[in-house]
Amino acid sequence: MTFKSARKKKITKAERLKQLQEEEERRQKEEEEARVKHEKEEMERLERQRIEREKWHQLEAKDLERRNEELEELYLLEECFPEAEKLKRDTRLLSQWNHYIQCDGSPDPSVSPEINTFISLWKEETNETLEEVIAKSKLVLNLIEKLRLLLLQTPSYDLEDKTIIQYRGSILELQELLHLKFNVATERLLRQASTLADLDSGNMEKVIQDENVTLYVWANLKKNPRYRSVRFSETQIRFEIPRILATSGIAIRLLHTHYDHATPLRPVSASLQGHTATVTHFVKDEVQKGEAEISKELQEEYKQQECESVSVCEEETKVEEQGDIEVQMSFVQEESEATKCKLEMKLLSEAVFAAQLLLIENANEKPCFCEDNEVDLCQFTTLGGVYHLDIFELPPQCKPMKGWMIVEILKEGLQKYIYPPESTEDFETENAFPPIEVTLEVQENVIFFEDPMVARWDAEGKHWQTDGISNVLYQSEERLITFSLETFGPVTLIQDTHINMPFQSWELRPLDVNKVLLTVTTVFTEIQIQIKENLCMLASVKVDNKKHSSTLEGRWMTPISFILALKETGLNIFPTGHSHFYVVINHKEPLVEIKAYRQLALLSSAFAFGWSKWNVECSSKKVIVKVEYAKTHKTLSSKRR
Repeated sequence: MTFKSARKKKITKAERLKQLQEEEERRQKEEEEARVKHEKEEMERLERQRIEREKWHQLEAKDLERRNEELEELYLLEECFPEAEKLKRDTRLLSQWNHYIQCDGSPDPSVSPEINTFISLWKEETNETLEEVIAKSKLVLNLIEKLRLLLLQTPSYDLEDKTIIQYRGSILELQELLHLKFNVATERLLRQASTLADLDSGNMEKVIQDENVTLYVWANLKKNPRYRSVRFSETQIRFEIPRILATSGIAIRLLHTHYDHATPLRPVSASLQGHTATVTHFVKDEVQKGEAEISKELQEEYKQQECESVSVCEEETKVEEQGDIEVQMSFVQEESEATKCKLEMKLLSEAVFAAQLLLIENANEKPCFCEDNEVDLCQFTTLGGVYHLDIFELPPQCKPMKGWMIVEILKEGLQKYIYPPESTEDFETENAFPPIEVTLEVQENVIFFEDPMVARWDAEGKHWQTDGISNVLYQSEERLITFSLETFGPVTLIQDTHINMPFQSWELRPLDVNKVLLTVTTVFTEIQIQIKENLCMLASVKVDNKKHSSTLEGRWMTPISFILALKETGLNIFPTGHSHFYVVINHKEPLVEIKAYRQLALLSSAFAFGWSKWNVECSSKKVIVKVEYAKTHKTLSSKRR
């Protein structure tokens, strides 16, 4: 052991300290190199960030500059909205002038004296036939339609309360007078029933078909108790009457009006009236204030020009002074007119925006509370017109006597036969007045996506209700509906207003300059609508993926007329302010929504837009749509956002 240890070299304390010192120096050197490297990398990273920030700031500045330019362009583009409204206003005024110069004898329904004179003169005509009344009804329906369109197309800020009352009053008076004329003409026909009797049955039957009205009249002259099935020839219209009616001197009339004059006109909501009055008064006050300021400026300029003209050198003649004043005054007037026009356009733009905003705002509450069996007209829509079912007592018949026709005219006019009577104590059997089975033909141009419901008119409550109707059977292929009715009166078919809502998808694609194609896809149908300037046209309709022909295809109409026509055929894709009570909607802030609509309208000639699933996911303050630059008329790609 001593020998081996002696051979080993011993490490002294100084050497050990030196080794430790070298290791420490090496460690410090490595740490220093690492620190320098880290600092260098950090400086490089900070430099890169600084360069990126500078680039980003430059891009932001450039984008802000571009944005300001685009906003200026947008403001110029948005001037088209008041310009378009001004054009519509001029068109409405021009339509009145065109009606005046036509001189066709028809009254202007917007002029109270003319429409009142027309109504008074027609009331005095008391000896008209049904054919004459039906021919005259075309003019009356045209006048009613004009008044409806005036109420719907005229912006709220251009309609005064007294004008609304006048138009609505004229509509109601024309509707009541038209129905009265049908009753009077029916009485005249029934007085001649014995001379028009059928040779086989001995009863009278008459059918008159027109584009707006179809009339069926049957008079029970023979009173045969075995003749209890009334069917009009060459039609599917049928009545199964009880014995009590088969043995009574009665007449059955079915007046199928392809329009609905039974449903009351919808009242203007208090909020809409208040908003309308506010906007109207605001516009008028601002215009008057602007005119006063312009007049004041004009007077000041005129006085200034007069003072300057007095200080003109004496060498100038009076004619030259007057000429200079006229030139300067003309220049001032041009400036004032330009200022006035600019002010009017600004106020009109604000009024248009406020009116458009009001159209898409949701109502805070339902307009009315519906009782049991009462039809909620915000939830359901009447379709296919109204079937006026009436039973009349046969009036005294005409009797020939020595070459003359003698007829007794009742002072009270045509009398309704009450079925069932108010008191049934005098009748032996309890079931003497069973419900009457009725089979009606459904209008061909109306689409029902589900079996329609039948509703009857309650004359006392002034509403539609569903009680008193049973055994409803709808044959869709034959377009027939059969039901049992406890008492006669106006009857209509109703369908859920929101049956095509919410949409499954929609797409707006340009076809040409100021011409686009709107495609709306719902659960039951796909509707394509062409829009060109201020006109709309139904391009095609698919029901259950099959082409469906419609009488509206290929007809260009104004937007309001087009919307009404689609609703009347059952193709209702237009939500109202109360729709959110009946269908789930994707709520958006009205201000955001109206601005999105405006931007879509401005860009629709060059870009295609479509429904996006992300719009449901985002907040109510954002709107997301698919968009792409439209070079061709292909379907919008789902990859573009």
